[in-house]
Amino acid sequence: MHGSARTGAERSTLITEDRPVSAVPVILQELWLLPRNVAIALMLGYRRVISPMYGQVCRYYPSCSRYALEAFQRQGFVAGFALTAWRLLRCNPFTRGGIDDAPERHAPNFITNSRGFVRPSHRKA
Repeated sequence: MHGSARTGAERSTLITEDRPVSAVPVILQELWLLPRNVAIALMLGYRRVISPMYGQVCRYYPSCSRYALEAFQRQGFVAGFALTAWRLLRCNPFTRGGIDDAPERHAPNFITNSRGFVRPSHRKA
């Protein structure tokens, strides 16, 4: 068919290497991931600008900012926020610290691209 003579079904479908994907679920997934990626962007900004001013002061490994970044990447916005808040409450002068990694997600539906942002796993990063 020529340019504008496509049917509605043809216009609402994106073709990937392995299968066609409807545009609506892709847009909804991007909107669903938006709060998570905003939190990731804030954490990346904090780690690049503010964190170097303080140096290595965290009692835990990985640092609280790295833990927060991984929590948002792995668990999503709500669970990542809760895990980060709990970690910050535990990071104080009265704790011993130690190794405390962010928990892995059991069935990941998303991948992290080279810049640290999360995308649906059916798309290329």
